[in-house]
Amino acid sequence: MLLSVLLLALRSVRRNLLRSFLTILGIVIGVSAVITMVTLGNGATQAIEAQITSLGSNLLMLSPGQRMGGGGGGGGGSGPRGGVPQFSEADAAAIEAQIGGVAAVAPQSRASVTLVANGRNWASNATGSSNSWFDTGNWLLASGRRFEEEEQLAGAAVCIIGETVRRELFGGTPGQTGLGQALRVRQFSCEVVGILVAKGQSGMGDQDDLVLLPLHTLQRRVTGSRKVSNLLVAMEEGSDSGPLKASLRQLMRERRQLADSEDDNFNIFDTQQLADTLSSTMGVLTRLLGAVAAVSLLVGGIGIMNIMLVSVTERTREIGLRLAVGALEREVLLQFLIEAVVLSALGGLIGVLIATGASYGLARLMAVPYQFDPAINLLALLFSAGIGVLFGYFPARRAARMDPIEALRHE
Repeated sequence: MLLSVLLLALRSVRRNLLRSFLTILGIVIGVSAVITMVTLGNGATQAIEAQITSLGSNLLMLSPGQRMGGGGGGGGGSGPRGGVPQFSEADAAAIEAQIGGVAAVAPQSRASVTLVANGRNWASNATGSSNSWFDTGNWLLASGRRFEEEEQLAGAAVCIIGETVRRELFGGTPGQTGLGQALRVRQFSCEVVGILVAKGQSGMGDQDDLVLLPLHTLQRRVTGSRKVSNLLVAMEEGSDSGPLKASLRQLMRERRQLADSEDDNFNIFDTQQLADTLSSTMGVLTRLLGAVAAVSLLVGGIGIMNIMLVSVTERTREIGLRLAVGALEREVLLQFLIEAVVLSALGGLIGVLIATGASYGLARLMAVPYQFDPAINLLALLFSAGIGVLFGYFPARRAARMDPIEALRHE
């Protein structure tokens, strides 16, 4: 019986193709909107997590200033900002020696520079640090080597460049990678001893647009100051950032001779905490967008109910004839209920197919990862079928409860 009722429902859908398509249009739009919004939201969350992870896993960034932002955040420069003292290499050594759970500490200073090589020039950023910088920021070398100990101590004229700098200054010359070439940074020339593996864009800009110098080289030849702009602290795997940040804060307050009544004149920025916060926020926004898009499903369900009521009215004599020859009420109820479910499920299936293509195309356009989520696709499909049951029950019950005699008299 169930098979015959299903065939009747499919025959009814096929008999009125245009009306059936217009009926399920709301379901198609609702399902495709929900799946597309959730898929793109998940992709954006993954992209944000990847960008923050590229800054360094389990990374704490210490910068001078009483608050983040224009008044005294982290950044480049050679002198104290707003009277707030900067850090020193001794601070980095103290952290490495006195704080447990620290994997690496890298002092860092930055400055804007103009680079000249191979007959070209390029405005970029010069970063001065030690070899620990590679460990704190998860940086790898595509070719070449790190700085030698003697080069770091003596402030030698050597440098390591990012992929963007390599491409802009050496990329157009056949046979040249930039390795071993001379590169002029402001007024002095240095030898390129390494090329960094590309990381791409992040929320802070192009990560590959930089030239790395030994810290002493940057201090002596570029900034003219022994101060350090930032301290990068990489935690050991499994370390709890809470106690470690508390220890760092206490140590820095002691070294900067702050009284108990004085506020901190430095910031401790936790990349993992930022990643968790942004992921949580994106999750809430994704669910909100999905809920808004799901309203289309309810609108589509109302459309199905209206059309089913019209169908019941049009087929009143057919219903009366079936009831007159012995059809049970539940059989008539099941026929129209299955018809409503077939309509909504068909709309859901079309919506899933449209959403798959739209999600993939928009993910490529937005440069976010595309990840097919079977759970949300199956959930949207089942929800669309449930909409058919919910909104198809009233018309089906109306059809099943008709008086056969009155139905046969209907014109």
